Amino acid sequence: MRKTANSRPPRPSRVGMMVMSYLTLTGAALGAVLLCAGSYAGSAYLRGNLHEVVASEAYRSAQLSDSQLSYYATAHVLKSIINLRGANPYAAWYKREIVAAKELGIAHYDFKMSANRLLPTDTADELIKRMHDAPKPLLIHCQAEADRSGLAAAIYLRRLHGADEEDAEDQLSIMYGHFGIPYLSGTYAMEVSWEQVEEKS
Repeated sequence: MRKTANSRPPRPSRVGMMVMSYLTLTGAALGAVLLCAGSYAGSAYLRGNLHEVVASEAYRSAQLSDSQLSYYATAHVLKSIINLRGANPYAAWYKREIVAAKELGIAHYDFKMSANRLLPTDTADELIKRMHDAPKPLLIHCQAEADRSGLAAAIYLRRLHGADEEDAEDQLSIMYGHFGIPYLSGTYAMEVSWEQVEEKS
């Protein structure tokens, strides 16, 4: 059977081919960035994801194991811990942390926050006071160090250390494993909470 011109599939236009190439490259680049960010966040989480907020004064981390807490307590001469996961007296991690803090002579404070809920401004004021009053050097931690610890660190830098807004806001970034995307990420509540704290500054 003889093929007619009409039986051939239409060839994409030059512009269409350029658009398709651009979308393919953009998708590949985005995938590579997300893969690298995910790998970094995963490896950082396994290390305890500890980072300096203010040298010799404040640090942020994920939930640390007993050995990690002992190591960092000695390395940074920690005097206090603020646990942003709140009191969990029946959880094994919480029991271990309380015992370890006592053995290391570190003051321990519980402050409950959620990465997926707004932090009311009056509660943010309580956190500011707690961070201000806690003996230094201070360790602030949540579970993964990405969201709640990021917000607390940003508030600490801005409200207690006078850092400018941009520098403080960097604490809530992909560098620490935080992905605050409107409508796609529940942890975007941390960005909204930060803006509310900023408005009150």
